[in-house]
Amino acid sequence: MKKIFTLLVLSIALSTYAQTLKSPSEFLGYELGTEFSRHHEVVGYYKYLALVAPENVKLITYGKTNERRLLQLAYVSSAENLANLEEIRKEHLKNTTGTGTNDKAIVWLSYNVHGNESVSTEASMKTIYSLLTDKKEYLKNTIVIIDPCINPDGRDWYVNWYNQNKNTPNQVDPNSVEHHEGWLSGRSNHYMFDLNRDWAWLTQVESQQRLKIFNQWLPHVHVDFHEQGVDNPYYFAPAAEPYHEVITDFQREFQETIGRNHAKYFDAKGWFYFTKEVFDLLYPSYGDTYPMYNGSIGMTYEQGGSGRAGLGIITKNGDTLTLQDRIDHHFTTGLSTVEVAASNAKRLNSEFKKFYQQKNFTYKDYVLNGDVDKIRALSSLLNKHEIAYHQGTNSTVKGFGYQTNRQTSLKSNENSLVVSTNQPKGTMVKVLFEPAAKLSDSLTYDITAWSLPYAYGLDAVASTNTVSKQNFMDQPITTKVTSNAYAYVTDWNSMYDARFLAELLQNGIKIRAAHHSFTLNGKSFERGSLIITKTDNEQVADMEAKLQEVATKHFKSLEAVNTGFVDGGKDFGSSAVRMIKKPKVAVFNGKPSSTLQFGEVWHFFEQQLNYPVTILNEAYFKNIDLDAYDVLILPNGRYSSYLDDTTMAELKDWVKAGGKLIAMGGALKSLTGSNGFGLKTKELEKETEATSLTPSHAIERERMKNAITGAIFKTRIDNSNPLAYGYGNSYFTLKLGTDSYDYLKQGNAVYLEKDATPVSGFAGTNAQKKLGNTLVFGNQNYGRGQVIYMVDNPLFRGFWENGKLFFANALFMVD
Repeated sequence: MKKIFTLLVLSIALSTYAQTLKSPSEFLGYELGTEFSRHHEVVGYYKYLALVAPENVKLITYGKTNERRLLQLAYVSSAENLANLEEIRKEHLKNTTGTGTNDKAIVWLSYNVHGNESVSTEASMKTIYSLLTDKKEYLKNTIVIIDPCINPDGRDWYVNWYNQNKNTPNQVDPNSVEHHEGWLSGRSNHYMFDLNRDWAWLTQVESQQRLKIFNQWLPHVHVDFHEQGVDNPYYFAPAAEPYHEVITDFQREFQETIGRNHAKYFDAKGWFYFTKEVFDLLYPSYGDTYPMYNGSIGMTYEQGGSGRAGLGIITKNGDTLTLQDRIDHHFTTGLSTVEVAASNAKRLNSEFKKFYQQKNFTYKDYVLNGDVDKIRALSSLLNKHEIAYHQGTNSTVKGFGYQTNRQTSLKSNENSLVVSTNQPKGTMVKVLFEPAAKLSDSLTYDITAWSLPYAYGLDAVASTNTVSKQNFMDQPITTKVTSNAYAYVTDWNSMYDARFLAELLQNGIKIRAAHHSFTLNGKSFERGSLIITKTDNEQVADMEAKLQEVATKHFKSLEAVNTGFVDGGKDFGSSAVRMIKKPKVAVFNGKPSSTLQFGEVWHFFEQQLNYPVTILNEAYFKNIDLDAYDVLILPNGRYSSYLDDTTMAELKDWVKAGGKLIAMGGALKSLTGSNGFGLKTKELEKETEATSLTPSHAIERERMKNAITGAIFKTRIDNSNPLAYGYGNSYFTLKLGTDSYDYLKQGNAVYLEKDATPVSGFAGTNAQKKLGNTLVFGNQNYGRGQVIYMVDNPLFRGFWENGKLFFANALFMVD
């Protein structure tokens, strides 16, 4: 009886509490917009709302960040809807097969994907409070899903930095330090990845965990809240061209419907805004495009501010932009979005159902052949997107050939991967696999090429016909490691192999690499093949058990051999079969380098290769004894002023003594000239052109002649070079700019030939002229050491899978 009475009192208390729901300001203890809320405070407010208003708010934790901060979603709706939330979700998903009966609008609001675009999380708290109080009528036929902070690590980094550097009271003078973040900003996540460019590639834990829930809902509307430059007015949909061709007329129309509703509220307040500019809908890995390609109305909203704005800043017009102003703008568009969705629930459901009807895409099936490890890597990505795939049958498939860039045929078999557009995720398949995206405009906000067969290094055909296929059966790899073998041999052509090698080295197991191809036991082994001998590892306790464990973990098939006397090629005792050194690796970090590419290198080592790396910061780099390291990596950046004559001389002496320097992207510029290592910038003969005047309005487009906006080029490979072990005779590289260098005298591992034209993506006419006969990846001897040049980025955003082995080769194979 006492227990029942206690529960009754608690129920009455919660009911009373819900009627006097605390606003964000009341809960936090300061007026919203006068301080930046730390992540734990935001989490606290959402937990409070779920506790006192459980009939309208359901809070879930969907994961944690690298720094162990919570990732949470709040479901907000009427009591009736929330009680039937799972039934509504299931009925909504049935619409992807045309059988659902859902009549509710599903709206997903994503905040703070860029950590220092910090206003949106604050706005999320004001938005949810309004939905639970004065705007509850919107919830009658709407499920609102709120992610208050996609990037908690980046946000807390910025908030803590700002609180440490701001004046008291805050200073609106834009010259004050509180408006100038350093080299490392809170924009990115822990590994300095841009989470707004990771929706399709899913390299980051935040993206991987979020997409699991996103695929459980596939909302009708998805909004990604951002900030831009301080002096910019607010931006909202409709988006700019180019729109990808798969975006439907309804998606275009509804973007405009929502935009006009926003404009009504902004006009009433006299607030400035712009639409249809800058932010296009092409690149598939954004928070607006990815939802679009999954049937949503995906939109980006951009408020002026970002990391420079702080709590308040004077703009170029002399106005003071405050955090409270910024909150009000995002709050207004957030509520306006829910309002429009609520009043159009029926049509959103009917059009969502239409989106998932079978489409008559040109290519019906994509058939891919290649190494089993590369097929496995791509299959893993498809699984995360819930994209179905099959395996091939013994047949010949005709269609567009990715390797040849023309009509061709491909032999399909049970090891082939077949991905069809005839499935619920068919639109996503077209976007990710199409050889080249159709461009309605060359002025784009991001890269214009990303096709997965190129990114994963697979031979592929896009067929206009439905091909023969069968259910995919993953073949388990079984390897029996015994103490009787003289040695074990395995191939080298993927990141699975690189991870296998890295883990063996860290377990104290010695491995040799074959620098010539050989045959043994009737099998052929290419350059780079790994050889683990019993003799090399006599001092390793339980060597066979460790080898068995690591091989199983990384899907490695090992060939047991009883002799080092090969049938053809070089014997195991030859100087052409060399011990792989366990290198001690350092990477430069700090202002001269790009935060994004440093992050790509850092993430590669810790989350992809699982190999230790030391980070050397610019503040003390010049005091470091580099002799303690075997490898030094210079990520893309501007090093010319940092690498003065003294530092360059020390760096060259270190290489001469046996060090290995890996220079990437812009870092190569500092290694040219008389003070460098001999690398030469490509010089073009100047052409005499007739003088012509470019109208002001056409200047931007004229500049595009000199630009490359992420285009794919086919290169040639010298796979006898250790830097290119594991590759065939060609590689598709993703070019992000026009930096170009002459061939090396020796060591040109990957290079462009005379007529360099993109197979996919945009490259201006003048830009293409600069690329003929230029280096992509190469290495040169310098004393007893090596300098490795990476003009293009093999680790770009962590998704260009086929480039990663070049980096592993640079670490382990080049000696």
